[in-house]
Amino acid sequence: MSMNVKDIRSALNDLIQTCKDGQQGFLEAAEQVKDANVKSLFLELSQQRSKFAGDLQQEVMRAGGDPETSGSTSGALHRGWIDFKAKFTGQSDAAVISEAERGEDVAVKSFEKALKENLPADLKNVVQRQYSQVKQAHDRVRELRDSWK
Repeated sequence: MSMNVKDIRSALNDLIQTCKDGQQGFLEAAEQVKDANVKSLFLELSQQRSKFAGDLQQEVMRAGGDPETSGSTSGALHRGWIDFKAKFTGQSDAAVISEAERGEDVAVKSFEKALKENLPADLKNVVQRQYSQVKQAHDRVRELRDSWK
């Protein structure tokens, strides 16, 4: 039994929000860190999330739904990247990296949740492909965090 348009839209919009949060979070993290390599990694990952969100928005439209266009609403405080700027202005690179890793934990979980849904095959492929890249990014950020301890 495959999902209806409403369920597909809801599953994908959740991921779109997650990607938008990551896009914004990595951008803000890049502004906070002093290390040039970390900064460029964060900018690269921000771009990646922007592209993922765009791809998912197109999938929602293809499924006949209205795509989410923004990141988390204030009600979604369980997401990893909320209020990054306020919390980390003036913090050390290590603290910012550690917070980015927490944001990535949430992103990985969101993708895992979406992959448990009964998505149509073509869509599942898109989500699976993004998931493996999100997981790689998460591991890169985690290795970074460990090396900064």
